[in-house]
Amino acid sequence: QVQLVESGGGLVQAGGSLRLSCVASGRSFSSYVMGWFRQAPGKEREFVAAISRTGISTYYADSVKGRFVISRDNVKNTVSLQMDSLKPEDTAVYYCAADPKGTAQAMSVRTGASGMDYWGKGTLVTVSS
Repeated sequence: QVQLVESGGGLVQAGGSLRLSCVASGRSFSSYVMGWFRQAPGKEREFVAAISRTGISTYYADSVKGRFVISRDNVKNTVSLQMDSLKPEDTAVYYCAADPKGTAQAMSVRTGASGMDYWGKGTLVTVSS
C-alpha cells in the first residue's frame, strides 16, 4: 500500500511556472513507476508525465513536452512536476499516480482513471489568461 499526497497547485498567470510535489508514504517507493495525470472540468483524466523506477526514463504528453519536467527522489519518497510556460489549457486538477507492476512507457499510453493502482486526491492548477 502507498498513500500519495499532492501539493503545489494554485493560481498563476499564463506564461508563469508552478512546481507540483507528491509525497508517498508506505514501503518501497522506488519499486513504483510514478506519474502525473490531469483532469479538466467535463473531460476525461489524461496522462501528463511518467518516470521510471530509477528516474532514468521519462515520458511526456505531446501537449506538455518541452514545458514540463518530471523528477523523483527515492530517498525523500517524492515525485515532482516542474511546469513552465503555463497556458490556460493546462488548467485542471493534477493527480499523482503510482504503479507497482507496469512500466513508465505503459503508463504514458493510459487513458482515464480506471486501472491505476494508486491515486492521490489531486491539486488544482488554474492558469489565467
